[in-house]
Amino acid sequence: MAHATLRFKPEPAASSLIPSNETRYLESQLPTLPTSETEYRNLIALMIVSAFIVAGGIHYQTPMLAAIAADFQVDAATTGWIPTLSFGGMMLGIVLLVPLGDRVDKRTLVLSKIVVMTLAQAAMAVAPSIEVLAAGSLVTGICSSLLQSFISITAEVAHPDHRGRALGTQLTAMFSGILFARIVGGFIAMHLGWRYSYVLSAGMLLLIVPVLWARLPNTQPTSQASYRDLMWSMYGILRAHGAIRRAVAIQFMFGICYGGFWAVVAPMLSMLHRVGPTTAGLLGIPGAAGILVARRAGRWTDRMGVKPVVLAGICSMIAAWIVMGFGVWWIAAVIVGAMLLDIGLRMAMVANQTLVNNAVPDSRARGNTLFGLHMWSGNAAGAFLTSWTFAHYGWIAVCGVAMTAIVIALLIHLRVLPVGEGY
Repeated sequence: MAHATLRFKPEPAASSLIPSNETRYLESQLPTLPTSETEYRNLIALMIVSAFIVAGGIHYQTPMLAAIAADFQVDAATTGWIPTLSFGGMMLGIVLLVPLGDRVDKRTLVLSKIVVMTLAQAAMAVAPSIEVLAAGSLVTGICSSLLQSFISITAEVAHPDHRGRALGTQLTAMFSGILFARIVGGFIAMHLGWRYSYVLSAGMLLLIVPVLWARLPNTQPTSQASYRDLMWSMYGILRAHGAIRRAVAIQFMFGICYGGFWAVVAPMLSMLHRVGPTTAGLLGIPGAAGILVARRAGRWTDRMGVKPVVLAGICSMIAAWIVMGFGVWWIAAVIVGAMLLDIGLRMAMVANQTLVNNAVPDSRARGNTLFGLHMWSGNAAGAFLTSWTFAHYGWIAVCGVAMTAIVIALLIHLRVLPVGEGY
């Protein structure tokens, strides 16, 4: 089947960030928006469904960690390597592969990653050891970076005045996929066994692959730079944009709080409240409260700008960890804290990602690489830190680690820590 080439609306190029020969190439290659509203809506719908399925791949594990530990007879610190490698793999995929979206057809990147991800999830379903399971988590994380390609495409086809809302909608699909994975992962782990969660994931991926193959359009590259120059140019983008430096630094701190929470909440509930994987998975329902605000956060960003939306997210995150400090005694505190945690993360994420995509319209794959790198490295660092902290010092110490990270984010936002220029 022949594939149409997706064409985007040109925007002012940030020519100071790239070589002059690449600037001339951009001027001749930046295309126009999809030719009809139907074409636009069909493309967005395809990416929404695909993002929902892909996003869950590294989150089925969340309510199953205690069950996995029991199956392989290992402790919480050992199973902590599963989320750590998942988030670390996402970080590697974002850094090494996502920037290629400015250099090659994003369709090729998406299809290659999703096929490998399907194979990795199938391998995790039959993993004979914790080492094989962890390796599958790493590969799944690397391939899950294709979500950043969906975000880049959405930002390119959306009208600038409504880009925040469009990205909020796309991110809502991703958040919904995460919620689905957490709830279903816990239910399946309790009633069928944790391996069947990966059977389900591999099956859904297998269904979406031929649809993407048939319907995902080709995209025009916006750069002729070599791979080395492409990677090096990201450093130039980071140096040139103080607002981007602030946004990604804040998102890194949010990642520590968020990834850290979900890496240890199932073992914590099991140890302190005798809660099984099904109930732990149901925590994903209040823990996905951000789904309700993600699209609204995009609209607020379009209307009010980034700064107030990010500040609201930080305040929600601070409240979350204060409340969760009482989780040692009351499980309700964990539930309320999970809601506030997710709301805070999603609000800041939508606002900061909109900022990045607006700041570098001719280098969105690289801009989203910088954003994703900081976010997922924060998740990986948080998963490692909190797994180790919980195993050695308990839940209150985990809350202390997270609160430290979010206070640093607040100081960056208030310009007390000189990370970059204002928004």
